[in-house]
Amino acid sequence: MNRIKEKLEILSDAAKYDVSCSSSGSKRKNEGGLGNGNGTGICHAYTEDGRCVSLLKILLTNHCIYDCAYCVSRKSNDVRRAAFTVDEVVQLTMNFYRRNYIEGLFLSSGIFSNPDYTMERLVRIAKKLRTEEKFFGYIHLKTIPGASEALIKEAGRWADRLSINIEMPTEKSLALLAPDKSRKDMLTPIKYLRNEIIKNKEEKKAFRSTPIFAPAGQSTQMVIGATPESDMEILGIANYFYGKMNMKRVYYSGYVPVSTDSRLPAIGTPVPVMRENRLYQADWLMRFYGFKVEEIVNPTYPLLDLEIDPKLGWALRNPDLFPVDVNYADPELIKRVPGIGLKSVGKILKARKFTSLNFEHLKKIGIAINKAKYFICAAGDFERKIYSQPQLKRIIVREIKSKYQPNFSTQMQLFL
Repeated sequence: MNRIKEKLEILSDAAKYDVSCSSSGSKRKNEGGLGNGNGTGICHAYTEDGRCVSLLKILLTNHCIYDCAYCVSRKSNDVRRAAFTVDEVVQLTMNFYRRNYIEGLFLSSGIFSNPDYTMERLVRIAKKLRTEEKFFGYIHLKTIPGASEALIKEAGRWADRLSINIEMPTEKSLALLAPDKSRKDMLTPIKYLRNEIIKNKEEKKAFRSTPIFAPAGQSTQMVIGATPESDMEILGIANYFYGKMNMKRVYYSGYVPVSTDSRLPAIGTPVPVMRENRLYQADWLMRFYGFKVEEIVNPTYPLLDLEIDPKLGWALRNPDLFPVDVNYADPELIKRVPGIGLKSVGKILKARKFTSLNFEHLKKIGIAINKAKYFICAAGDFERKIYSQPQLKRIIVREIKSKYQPNFSTQMQLFL
């Protein structure tokens, strides 16, 4: 038991660098066993409707044949090594689930001796949980680049979501920091999974009895800040995966200095958490608000502003589109107003059918009036004074800081 506990400490700690562990989108039904993967994912993850769920997040092993400069588990790093057996992962998952510690499993791995050898063990774990333990909770498996299509297809049968990390934003950066890895080996299974997921959906329409295949889709992750790519390049790559690969999510993992290497940023200079946060906000605008990449970042503004969120940054750069009259404007334009979210847009559209909305109405609806008031007019209410872009930015930042004092310097600054 002590040995299992030691493995768990080592392999759960090694797994913390993989951030792509959301649990939304699965439609796997409970067929007389344990657990439910429908809409749910000991890490905390969030579903599409905002619920927090818990996942057992571990590596099968932190042994690895690769020597990626940015990875704590690379073969040349002097760390404690461990590996679970297939049965140990299955029993850990079931024991944790029965104690109500978790709702699912997020399983990744270093590479034992070759991709197929490792992938085969990941698949065996998922299959054993489903068929022998009758576990119908959420399972997220990492797909090992270079593994055979047969194993990847088998993984999709048992897992709710599959993910293949592209590691670095560009092929050039991958060649610099992970010369043993191939971009082609990453893109090939991503394309294969895209095609299999599409094919499965079509077969489902024709035959109800068709087994589900990776019902929560696939995701990927890239490390940011270890190499000099701009936010424009990073978001452009994410946009490609959303548009061409039907990717469910792209994750951005800020590089954490783990060793001294001339190819990497110096120890003590981690990527600002705020940069990760801004990338996720920009990603959200692309996926749900109809923004194009070039509207958020472009050659003139290749980096996201760390002081303000990307929607506010876009609005400040496009003053000719404002103010927006919330009582008459097109919903697509209202969505672009800083401080107004998608749910608030829906409430505005419903409410304006019955009355002419003013600022007090909008406050009750729940919009962030301290931002929005500079970009909207409503039933005669509007901010009359004309500000320059730098002036308005300073005013809004000051108002937000004032609202969230005294804790602004810590947690709340992430939501600017």
